[in-house]
Amino acid sequence: MPETHPPQDFAGLSLSDIAALGAQNKLPPVDQWNPAHCGDSQMRIASDGTWFHEGSPIGRLAMVRLFSTILRREPDGGYVLVTPAEKLSIEVDDAPFVAVELKSEGAGESRRLAFRLNTGDLVIADGDHPLRVVDKPDGPHPYVAVRKGLDALIARPVYYELVNLALEEDLATPGLWSEGHFFALEAQ
Repeated sequence: MPETHPPQDFAGLSLSDIAALGAQNKLPPVDQWNPAHCGDSQMRIASDGTWFHEGSPIGRLAMVRLFSTILRREPDGGYVLVTPAEKLSIEVDDAPFVAVELKSEGAGESRRLAFRLNTGDLVIADGDHPLRVVDKPDGPHPYVAVRKGLDALIARPVYYELVNLALEEDLATPGLWSEGHFFALEAQ
């Protein structure tokens, strides 16, 4: 089961520390569980990352973390909470996670980018966790892939940090490298 408390000082951690913490984050094998669909969980994840149950926000981070570990994206694009015994639908307004903090080390092609999510999870941008920007009517929506079809919306202040780093790089295509992969910060 994942740790229920996020690191106290994300900014003070090295990316090697962050990678080690991420590797320790053991998640249930939700992709191997295939129970029958039981109905609606009466839960919703708002676009700001707030989890609701029957219209009321879930205030305990430990509960949100627990539920986030059994969240899965279905082939039809829907989201479910799944255990070995049951599967319940959950409504997701935009993305199930929000990247709320950024850590950058290095520059150019040797740069590494790490994100802390609103659930305390840690993600390093790489080939398995790419960054992408989607143009929507209300402006660009930047995302980082978290796991198996689950994304984190990158919070606006974190996106501005990324853009500032990209402007400092002064490349022909605005973007950043992380773990040897280039990620354009333009809408796709």
